[in-house]
Amino acid sequence: MARSKTAQPASKSELVIITGLSGSGKGSVLKVLEDLGYYSVDNLPIDLIPKFAELTRDSTTIRYAALVVDIREGEGLRKFPAIFKKVRGSLTARLLFLEADDEAIMRRFSETRRPHPLGTDRSIGQSIADERKQLAPIKALADLTINTSKFTVHELRDFIREKFRGEREEAKIMVYVTSFGFRHGVPPDSDLVFDVRFLPNPNYIPKFKQLTGRHPSVARYIRSFPQTTEFMNRISELLIYLLPHYIQEGKSYLTIAFGCTGGHHRSVMIADQIRKNLTQAGFQAKVTHRDVTKTV
Repeated sequence: MARSKTAQPASKSELVIITGLSGSGKGSVLKVLEDLGYYSVDNLPIDLIPKFAELTRDSTTIRYAALVVDIREGEGLRKFPAIFKKVRGSLTARLLFLEADDEAIMRRFSETRRPHPLGTDRSIGQSIADERKQLAPIKALADLTINTSKFTVHELRDFIREKFRGEREEAKIMVYVTSFGFRHGVPPDSDLVFDVRFLPNPNYIPKFKQLTGRHPSVARYIRSFPQTTEFMNRISELLIYLLPHYIQEGKSYLTIAFGCTGGHHRSVMIADQIRKNLTQAGFQAKVTHRDVTKTV
């Protein structure tokens, strides 16, 4: 979510500093900016940032520059807030902070089999918690904070490319629609949560018990109740009204969660239909079903 900051000095050059959690996609973002023409440096020592900014500002050949600063800097990272504020006084500078949910980061480390930069003498979960704590003062300074949990590598690259090149129309906020079961907990990254347990539960009908809300027979059953259609129409109208206002406030993506008891039937059908309605209204929307494969 973008945050407005105080006015910066006019400059023909721009410096983008990328930081955030290990495993959140900083390398991918740096590569995108490099492809867009940014002079890119990974893991520049903290003490060299002011000099790098000065060279960028005064260069006759470099208009855009980007660099990554992260937990690999160690104790020197504590100097960053003061250094960044000084840099912003000399040229146009933006701070981009990347993060992701613990589960997503742990999965990425497992897939790549790479150790966490904070070492192997503790669990990944403990390292992530420690890293979040150390980076909190830096996150507070960010102009743009992005949670990459739901992005594939390609989606993240497209998002950054569009954000920095200005290819995306403002109406193209990314909407994530998800279904879930309350017995498994509310998704922690939800911006809006709707409870659909007021609808009759197909789980109590034997022929539907082993099916999901994506099965045509189950979907027809849920739709057979007038309150289902009215609910979907009202929610769609509400979201179509709200999304432009979220865009105006600088929100680039929104997560909407629909929950039923187990996350197998009602919430699944509703989430699918809401995604279709938003797409038809001209918004980018994706659907996921978090608990559809979980057993009771």
